[in-house]
Amino acid sequence: MSPAAEAAAAFATVHSSAPSGVWSAPGRVNLIGEHTDYNDGYVLPFALPHRLAAAATRRSDQVLNVATLGSDGKFQYSGNLRIADLSPSDIEGWAAYPAGVAWVMRDHGFDRGADVVIAGDVPSGAGLSSSHALECAVALALLGLSGIELDGDAPGTPTRPEIARWVQRSENDFVGAPTGLLDQTASLCCTESNVLFLDVRSGEMEHVPFDAAAAGMRVLVIDTRAKHSHAEGGYGERRRGTEHAAELLDVKALRDVELADLPSVLKTLPDELGPLVRHVVTENQRVLDTVELLHADRLAEIGPLLDASHESLRDDYRVSSVELDLAVDAAREAGALGARMTGGGFGGSAIALVRAGDAARVEESVSLAFERGGLRRPRVFSAVPSRGAGRDKL
Repeated sequence: MSPAAEAAAAFATVHSSAPSGVWSAPGRVNLIGEHTDYNDGYVLPFALPHRLAAAATRRSDQVLNVATLGSDGKFQYSGNLRIADLSPSDIEGWAAYPAGVAWVMRDHGFDRGADVVIAGDVPSGAGLSSSHALECAVALALLGLSGIELDGDAPGTPTRPEIARWVQRSENDFVGAPTGLLDQTASLCCTESNVLFLDVRSGEMEHVPFDAAAAGMRVLVIDTRAKHSHAEGGYGERRRGTEHAAELLDVKALRDVELADLPSVLKTLPDELGPLVRHVVTENQRVLDTVELLHADRLAEIGPLLDASHESLRDDYRVSSVELDLAVDAAREAGALGARMTGGGFGGSAIALVRAGDAARVEESVSLAFERGGLRRPRVFSAVPSRGAGRDKL
């Protein structure tokens, strides 16, 4: 059953009627370009085939009521949330994510109530952007119930990048998670068979062809099952560190530090800030180098860039974990062309670029390494660039 069909069936279970429509949004994998988005840099994500779907029907009382169907088959309920009364810090837990979206959209004139039921298969806490998939799906549902669909020509139709900024605001100001624009933009703007090369500062996007299968390769996603959360302190601490470094360097963002100037720049910074700056500056260059190789149809050669990205995230940015390092090391030892953690870090998932014939061996080697380390068996699957958010046909 597709996520959209599952959400529609779940809606019927909760409300004893069919929904007016279903809208869904995907999780994402970031091929490379980590912690660069909130530094005005470059990122290179693609959408996963895994999606969260929001089945919804309009209400007449300006109340938002949301239910989610978990992987255990159980529902969680937000209760009736009066949209006019929503304010930051009033709601805790998962319900803060859809509530935050409604709070932002209220300021843009979309304040009608809705019954929403969410279901899907983006793993929660795996660093694959399940929270953003939920928020984007809810945003599209609330727009759709107001008669506005993405990419339509109706007056006042917001663009996908605009909705991404709405979702970012809901996370930053309502939920209290200091996220950048990578995840929301990926969920909304990615397209099938491409990675999204995004210049966060300018908003310019390029859909770069990415067909690992045609090149005889696969991208394996390794969900370590070590949960992470952007709302926790480590992510915000790193962000504040990079912002402080930019202030000391008198630049708008670390995007403005040239790679050639990095050695001299590092000499001027406090010891605790230098590694953060080094990661951001070199990571931006790794994104540019990766895009250049993909344009030249040299996909297999991006492996060392993935390796270098992980090492920088582990040693300079210090956002890796025992589980992520184990997954990356085991994948490399089993023949991966390159591997790195993906997402904000402190748990979540890693990715490995492998030759198709090596995929089973890499998966088994990673699983065996986790077993020997006394850890839960990771979830491993192949990922292909998939379509972004939109309305689903049932």
